Amino acid sequence: MNNLTIEELNSKTLTQLREIAKELDIKSVSKYKKGELVEIINENVIKDTIKSEKKDEIKSEYKYTNVKSQDTSEIANKSEKTYVKPYTKVENQSSGRYVDSKNLRTENRTQNNEYTRVQGVDNRQSRSYSNNKSYYTPKVVEESKIIDEFNTSKEDEVMGVLEILPDGFGFLRGSNYLSTEDDVYVSPSQIRRFNMKTGDKVKGITRHPKSGEKFRALLYVQKINDEKPETAIQRKSFETLTPIYPEENLTLEKSQSEIATRLIDLISPIGKGQRGLIVAPPKAGKTMLLKNVANSIVKNHPNVELIVLLIDERPEEVTDMKESINGDVIYSTFDQVSSHHVKVAEMVLNRAQRLVEHGKDVVILLDSITRLARAYNLTISPTGRTLSGGIDPGALHGPKKFFGAARNIRQGGSLTILATALVETGSRMDDVIFEEFKGTGNMELHLDRKLAEKRIFPAVDIYKSGTRREDLLLTEEEKTALWRLRREMSNNSVMEVTDKVIELLKRTKNNDEFVKSIKAL
Repeated sequence: MNNLTIEELNSKTLTQLREIAKELDIKSVSKYKKGELVEIINENVIKDTIKSEKKDEIKSEYKYTNVKSQDTSEIANKSEKTYVKPYTKVENQSSGRYVDSKNLRTENRTQNNEYTRVQGVDNRQSRSYSNNKSYYTPKVVEESKIIDEFNTSKEDEVMGVLEILPDGFGFLRGSNYLSTEDDVYVSPSQIRRFNMKTGDKVKGITRHPKSGEKFRALLYVQKINDEKPETAIQRKSFETLTPIYPEENLTLEKSQSEIATRLIDLISPIGKGQRGLIVAPPKAGKTMLLKNVANSIVKNHPNVELIVLLIDERPEEVTDMKESINGDVIYSTFDQVSSHHVKVAEMVLNRAQRLVEHGKDVVILLDSITRLARAYNLTISPTGRTLSGGIDPGALHGPKKFFGAARNIRQGGSLTILATALVETGSRMDDVIFEEFKGTGNMELHLDRKLAEKRIFPAVDIYKSGTRREDLLLTEEEKTALWRLRREMSNNSVMEVTDKVIELLKRTKNNDEFVKSIKAL
């Protein structure tokens, strides 16, 4: 029975499979279809094989010693260690492991007289042995040691991000969500049982692949997204959560010298759940700006989950970003195919949505949404229509789905997305992509190439930059001061306004002092 493979099970009829399932004590076999029955039987066979192998290893260590007349104290000392029948039914709640009880059966019941059970240890220790009859006491192993050896083997522990394939099964992916030889197979029954979705971070115990198998398989689920599996089963879907305007400010100000983040806090504040667009021409300093924003979020908001997504970027910029930011940096460089760009972006989006379903605040910094739209344009099936610049209208659905996922949730949690959009590149396609996303965000930060050429950094166009419903994020004093600043400088050029504001920021220690100085003008 233990030697049955998937191919052998698939070759059997439904009646034969039901007979095998009854022998394995699987209940209600008539309600399962053939495919489901094959999966359930295969899981039972795998678990029985693992248990028998572990049992053989433990039995090989037992030695029996003939104990002759000894006093009660000596017997008690030898009885301090007790033998545990290996792996009958393990439910270790303290370690967060959940084992399917219907698949674990008591084996070798005829050996009850040969081995000592844990439940009877205390009663036997309290007996007094006054006669000289010889009896056998096995060399035993502590219960905690056996369970610990089975549960916490470092080789068998695994943690990865789940990707569910169209066939129903999934794999736990490692770093950068790439497919590797170290991926772990997750069966469809486990996915259904724990309500797993693509993007879940799963921690559990695996088994080594058998002959003919390529990947390890997940046996036990310990945690899902660093929480107990019951939380994942009961969570609500991301699509059913109620979106609202951002109400809590993500303060980026760190120090007096960080002018860029201080200016963003005043001109276009970012709230939890913001859908922001950073409009930037080439060489305007958008990469440095993203790096400053990321470091500010890590320092000022340590409880926020930060993910930096780099699409179609240069490898050296990826390395620089990974070394500069204490957070998750997911990337797909320009020398990789467009389908890889799309896959990485969708995995990041699913990962963020799973965290929001658990009530967490997530920030995604995307560089750039223009290149992501280009990647979708090369991978989708053509719709037969073409917009100006050669972009297919269907290619914009994927990036809009990604960008539109940003929202503040009324029930708790938020997903903030700050994406860069490229303009003035000389490509008509890039201009069309920007126009499509221009009205979808609720915050825009425009960078000016002329300011960058004059070496005025941050090269922010104060007139064009702003946030919708900024009154929910700013205090009354900040709103009054900024309105006054915009009115008084409305007749000046962008270059003069930005230069004056930067000089005022440099003279003041923080934004509170800056607001007071504006009111005093």
